[in-house]
Amino acid sequence: MQEKTTEILIVGGGLGGVAAALAALRMGRQVILTEPTDWIGGQLTSQAVPPDEHPWIESTGCTASYRHFAQTVRSYYRQYYPLTEAARQNDLLNPGLGLVSRLCHEPRVALAAMQAMLAPYQTSHQLEILLEHRPTKVEMDGDDVRAVTVINQKTGEEMVIQAPYVLDASELGDLLELGQVEYIIGAESQAQTGEPHALAGDPDPLDQQAVSWCFAMDYLPGEDHTIDKPEDYDFWRTYQPDFWPDKFLSWYDVYPHTLKSRYKGLFDTEASPDGRDNFTRWEFRRILYKGHYPQGTFPSDITLVNWPQIDYFVGPLLGVSEEEKAQHLRGAMQLSLSMLYWMQTDAPRHDGGYGYPGLRLRGDVTGTEHGLAKEAYIREARRIQSELTITENHIGVEARQGQHCAEPFADSVGVGSYRIDLHMSTAQRNYIDISNYPFQVPLGALIPVRVNNLLPACKNIGTTHITNGCYRLHPVEWNIGEAAGALAAYCLNHDKKPRQVRNDTTLLADFQHILTDKLGFVLEWPAYARGIQR
Repeated sequence: MQEKTTEILIVGGGLGGVAAALAALRMGRQVILTEPTDWIGGQLTSQAVPPDEHPWIESTGCTASYRHFAQTVRSYYRQYYPLTEAARQNDLLNPGLGLVSRLCHEPRVALAAMQAMLAPYQTSHQLEILLEHRPTKVEMDGDDVRAVTVINQKTGEEMVIQAPYVLDASELGDLLELGQVEYIIGAESQAQTGEPHALAGDPDPLDQQAVSWCFAMDYLPGEDHTIDKPEDYDFWRTYQPDFWPDKFLSWYDVYPHTLKSRYKGLFDTEASPDGRDNFTRWEFRRILYKGHYPQGTFPSDITLVNWPQIDYFVGPLLGVSEEEKAQHLRGAMQLSLSMLYWMQTDAPRHDGGYGYPGLRLRGDVTGTEHGLAKEAYIREARRIQSELTITENHIGVEARQGQHCAEPFADSVGVGSYRIDLHMSTAQRNYIDISNYPFQVPLGALIPVRVNNLLPACKNIGTTHITNGCYRLHPVEWNIGEAAGALAAYCLNHDKKPRQVRNDTTLLADFQHILTDKLGFVLEWPAYARGIQR
């Protein structure tokens, strides 16, 4: 069995893992980064989800490296794509002109941007990236992680990696289970957290947010790109949850904030009373807009399907056997293929008739032969039991009862803003959509209650089921990972433990100074954004 040593081991190459590596590398430490797929980038690449961002992202509310990543994406399009002059001169170019963010773009462009940011460190041998490596074992020595075993998924060979600091940036918080590090899954009760929107009765560990297996598609009218009928299509074609307004495969869904029925076709716009949803499904997460290019360059826009109709909530991925987990992942894939097939064959058209056979699955865009994203989009992971748990009472408008801003944290290591957005759950619950304030990321949510040298580096920090709904999005995950990577490097540079840094005011101030002055972090919201309800 091969053995390796490094200073900081990061398990999981998603946004948190990449950002953690960048911070640690910039602070002079040596890093090994492992990733189970053949693409780093997680949500933006292997899961193919364009970034969910807040309205101030271009000026504040994220780290400097995240903004550099966004600029690198735009530069990639300007350098390699034949943009029109108007698009090329747009400083805030939105490649897909999608509505979910100002930076809707293709997964492989995000991949190229992150690879470029990490490339110098690979050349200098300061960074080693092990793609297609999955963790299988964590060896503990009391309250410290001693080593992590990963398996090469192409060869089956195992490797033991030792490091003074280990960061769990995996999509489901895998190291927490493997190392028996204290964690929570599912939905807590009001008695546990005091949150107004937590479960009124007992906690339910198997109550977890739906996963979605996203896919990209374009549209070529007059052509037929209908896929083979999916195995589970007959089930999904007739299935209607008790809480849903129509068959699940339909143009009907609900407004998340009111749960009222909504009809929104592929190219139809239904005017909503508050104007929040005046867009077509096609536009929402569009990742390539053909209007940015000379006529004839691209035959179609490309859009990314991440809609309620592909939210798989039949069963959870955590707290079940590996066989059940595999069954549910297969079910999520079948649901997405069934949605595509329904759109191609049975869906009511905006211009009359049924079916859009010209919809073409773009597996080349997502890097797969089966046509969908490489991995399911994971919204909820194992959550570490930490020194501080972020609850709805820290950030929710209703829970704050007139405080007019989120709870300020003296140990802030970043900020974020997104509405608490819980998708339908495996307990057959509908959306939970809660207004909250722009928030901070407290360092205490990154410090395990017991273990000394393992840090969470993505959506596995100390949140609740409720607050996970706004701490899980792209720029926040990046910030969390970058803070974790910087903390591990700081501890190595100063021979301190993470909880010492948090609980010693002098060390904390010094660490926060490095975050802001050396790494370009934002630790608090400017006054104009702080009290705005999201």
